[in-house]
Amino acid sequence: MPIDPTPTPNPNAMKFPVGRPVGGPATFVKGQETDNDVAKQLLSLDGVGSIFMTADFVTITKSPDGDWGSINPEAVKILESHFPG
Repeated sequence: MPIDPTPTPNPNAMKFPVGRPVGGPATFVKGQETDNDVAKQLLSLDGVGSIFMTADFVTITKSPDGDWGSINPEAVKILESHFPG
């Protein structure tokens, strides 16, 4: 299943449905240590502030200076490698 980012009512948050259970609910914030490899990789992207994982989706919240144009393609690559369709 291709991962297609979906806007949320919050312009700083984007939902990434992955089509399989992701665990959680769990929240990960940039600057905090985590053992979760997916969250660690997503948080390493420039402009990403936090990650929320639950059910079959991941929500990424960007920092005020973050740009969805650069975050989305990299986030999709990371998520598709961890949650192949």
